[in-house]
Amino acid sequence: MKIIKAELTISAVEERQYPVDNLPEIALVGRSNVGKSSLINTLINRKSLARTSSQPGKTQTMNFYQINERFYFVDLPGYGYAKVSKKERQRWGQMIEHYLTTRSNLRYVFLIIDFRHPPTQDDIAMYEWLKYYKIPCVVIATKKDKVKSSQCSKNKKILKEKLQLLDRDKLFLFSSQDKTGKEGVWEFIEKVLE
Repeated sequence: MKIIKAELTISAVEERQYPVDNLPEIALVGRSNVGKSSLINTLINRKSLARTSSQPGKTQTMNFYQINERFYFVDLPGYGYAKVSKKERQRWGQMIEHYLTTRSNLRYVFLIIDFRHPPTQDDIAMYEWLKYYKIPCVVIATKKDKVKSSQCSKNKKILKEKLQLLDRDKLFLFSSQDKTGKEGVWEFIEKVLE
C-alpha cells in the first residue's frame, strides 16, 4: 500500500471519543515496549508518527492513526507494566476490554509479541481471551533482527507451542530494523480491508 496520508487523529480514553467516520480499524495489543509504535512507523514509512519510547508504559490512551483516509491503526496501552499503580492498570484493562468487545469497526487485532523471548503469561492470557471472544487476531513477532538465524526456528516453535497456534493461525515475523515481514503484513491488511 502506498502511504499518501497518515496522521494521529485522536487519543481516546472512552467510547464517546472514538472516531465517528466508520472506517475499519486494526488494533495493536501487546505488552509495554514490545514495539507496537515501531511496527506502525515501519509500516507507514515514518520515523516518529507513533511515538516510541525506551520507557515502558508510555502509551496510556488508545491512539487512532488514520491511514490514507481508509482505515485506522489503533495503538492500545501495553499490558504487563508493573510501574503503574494497580488502579491505573485496571483502568487500562477495562478501557481495552470495552473497546475490543464492543467496537463494530474493529476488523482485526494484531497481537504483538517480542520474538526474542517466549510469550509471557500476559501474552498467553491475551491470546486466549481474544480467541474466547472470537475476536479475529493474528500474531506478529517483533525484533526478529535481534534473533540469530540459527535460533529462529526454535523461537518460532516455542511461540507456537506456548500460544497453541494452529496451522491455520497466522504468524508474522517482523523487524522494524531490516523491514522483515513488512510486505507480508501489508498484504494481509489489504485482504482484511477488502
